[in-house]
Amino acid sequence: MRILCGIVLLLFMPSGISSASDVLTLEECYELALARSEELLIHQEKIREAEGRFLEALGTVMPTATFEWSRKRQDGNNASAFSLQDIPERKFVFTQPIFSGFKEFAALAASRAQRRERAFERRRAEHLLFLDVVDAFSLLRQQREDLATLEAIRLALVERLDELAARQRLGRSRPSDRVSAEARLRRDEAEIERVRRQEATARHLLEFLTGLPQISGLADDAAGAPMLDDEETCVQRAHLRPDVQAEEEAWRIVKHEVVVAQSGLWPDVDVEGNYYTRRVGNASGVDWDVLLKVEVPIFKGSEVLGDIQTASAKARQAKWRFEQVHREAQREIRDAYSDVQLAIARQQALDRAWKAAEDNYRLQLDDYRLNIVNNLDVLQTLQELQDVRRDLIAATYDVQRLYQRLQIATAHDPTT
Repeated sequence: MRILCGIVLLLFMPSGISSASDVLTLEECYELALARSEELLIHQEKIREAEGRFLEALGTVMPTATFEWSRKRQDGNNASAFSLQDIPERKFVFTQPIFSGFKEFAALAASRAQRRERAFERRRAEHLLFLDVVDAFSLLRQQREDLATLEAIRLALVERLDELAARQRLGRSRPSDRVSAEARLRRDEAEIERVRRQEATARHLLEFLTGLPQISGLADDAAGAPMLDDEETCVQRAHLRPDVQAEEEAWRIVKHEVVVAQSGLWPDVDVEGNYYTRRVGNASGVDWDVLLKVEVPIFKGSEVLGDIQTASAKARQAKWRFEQVHREAQREIRDAYSDVQLAIARQQALDRAWKAAEDNYRLQLDDYRLNIVNNLDVLQTLQELQDVRRDLIAATYDVQRLYQRLQIATAHDPTT
């Protein structure tokens, strides 16, 4: 039974392996990635930019107040009040827009919709960043577990070589048996180096996302087979996705732009008031005045009609883009749901295959000691055991990654 010692790690290995006490969870890696993502910082500045546009639009409906000072010199001999050579004037000017075809209110609504659009875009960027972290986190754990499997097989092959050497000295084994086992060992060692390179690539990617200089241990966040809602329930969540909501807000923005264009057909009404602190001549006794100004558009060629048609066409395009993104989100959810279902079924089948391969390997070892099977049969069984175990590891992490993609596709918050 000594040869089983090399493979005991493989047979009873837990799904998560960590060699460090200070392990990182998926949620911790995601929080670190959120804190250093330049893409999210850009989206945050876009939100501030939209807030600035809202303040600009708000200013168009607010009253304005200015102070004006002027000094006019003209030709005259001071013979009358209208022939003064020096005419100074100081006044406060107050202006209040009254009506301009609802243009200002449409601009305000559009700026609020734009801020919501930017916020949804930032949320979508957070979701995509989470998927990047999930891929890097799961891939790194998969490669490390794969390395542990290969190392367990290598130990089993080393002990097998020792046993074959002892059997050869007793004349119970041929030299070709030892050579074939050694060839299998060298091939396993080459595969270990290849997986180590992949592990380094995955580790560098996770270090890039999190900003950590070195990542050692990763926690096992798997909680068994995920529980899935029915497919239609998942599809009905498509309208909650940030990318779909962002397109809907973009549609609202363009619809408000149609109102802005239509305001060119309406009159403009403004009130302007002046309070004078200094006047000369006949107007020196007038301290204030108020002007009501109504400007009615009569003819501007086809400029306004062209603006309305352009804005209406953009609104229809935005509506169709929103409907397209919504349908694509529904299709993506259906694809993700199907992928998860198939991945779970494959994982369960591989789990059964691994248990059968484990039993087969033990039986082959017993038969070999009884000279019922040869060394080639044992090596082939060991190869099958390794392949099934590695496939099971890959399938397990595929389920985790695909499930998280389904969660993001159905607008669930990351890490919940």
